[in-house]
Amino acid sequence: MSEIIEKVRMISGKNIYLCYQCGMCSASCPMAQYMDVLPHQIIRLLQLGNPDVVNVKSIWICVSCMTCVDRCPRRVDPGVIFEALRLITLRKGIDKIRYRDLRDISEAPSMALVAISRKMTG
Repeated sequence: MSEIIEKVRMISGKNIYLCYQCGMCSASCPMAQYMDVLPHQIIRLLQLGNPDVVNVKSIWICVSCMTCVDRCPRRVDPGVIFEALRLITLRKGIDKIRYRDLRDISEAPSMALVAISRKMTG
């Protein structure tokens, strides 16, 4: 088992190998249109042990509405996994989001603005 998978399992308590790629999380995600990689694809990257999954911008676009958690038939709970991936990054002292770097917030959904406020570290 790769290091990234073990860290995610320890933080989230979830077994990513239960995911059979039904795509329900991606279909129900209100932020999917803004993501570079869809939620079910992130889980697949993680299943493959890809350590670069922490660099996917989508884990920061996720607004933690937990719709994917409600809809996941296997209780993999992608939203919880994304939170674990964000924590792994933040624990390294890397701040992925800064208000001053936002170009045009009038285009952003209000859910995203609330979520970005919760994810700021500095």
